[in-house]
Formats: sequence, C-alpha cells, structure tokens
Amino acid sequence: MNPEIYSYIFEKFFEEGALDVYLTPIMMKKNRPGTKLSLLVEKASGEKMKALIFLETTTLGIRISEVQREALQRKFIKKETPLGRVTYKEAYYQGRKVKSTPEYEDCRRLAREQKISISKVYEILNKV
Repeated sequence: MNPEIYSYIFEKFFEEGALDVYLTPIMMKKNRPGTKLSLLVEKASGEKMKALIFLETTTLGIRISEVQREALQRKFIKKETPLGRVTYKEAYYQGRKVKSTPEYEDCRRLAREQKISISKVYEILNKV
C-alpha cells in the first residue's frame, strides 16, 4: 500500500472512535517485508473499523483478537503558566496523582505563538 495513505486512514480510524492505531514492520511469507496495521477499538466499533480497513486499505484479510485494557483514571485541568493557559492531563492510581503532563496541542500552539521550540515549551511547562 502506498505509505501516504496511512496518515489519511489513521485520521479516519480516530474520527470513528479508535482508541489507538499503530504500524509494525514485519516479515511476511517468502521473506517479504510488510507493515502490520493494528487497531485498538471497543467491541461495538468492530464492524465499522473492519469496513474501513477493507474499503480503504489494500488488505485482503484481518486477524481479530480480544484483549483487556486497563488505564489510569484521568482528569483534565487548566493551569495558568508563564506561557499562558494550558490543559494538563493528570493520571491517578488508587486515588493518588502519579503523573501530570501538558497536552500536546496546547504545547504546539504555544510554540507557534511564542516563536520558540516545542522542546522549550515542554521544558518551561514541566517546571510548573
């Protein structure tokens, strides 16, 4: 499949509710290189995603397996920072906050607005 299509199809998967989408380089039969497309979706979205895969990619078959997924409880909070208002994602384990990360889209926006690198934005925001 033309690799340019991956960006397009990833957007469609996420628009349709995919929780995660990723690619893995693999060796296929007859030692041919290939790319494995993996999607993590809720069971209710399975048929919709299957249709997208068959209609939008070059695949001829799909392997389906069920997995369990566990995630930390999350809260989104707004903080005033030296660069402006930023959304942070806070993650909790057994009721205790264990992580706090500025949202990428806010960091990207601030880098453009402030005309500084996104690395510098993260550096500043991680000290807040």
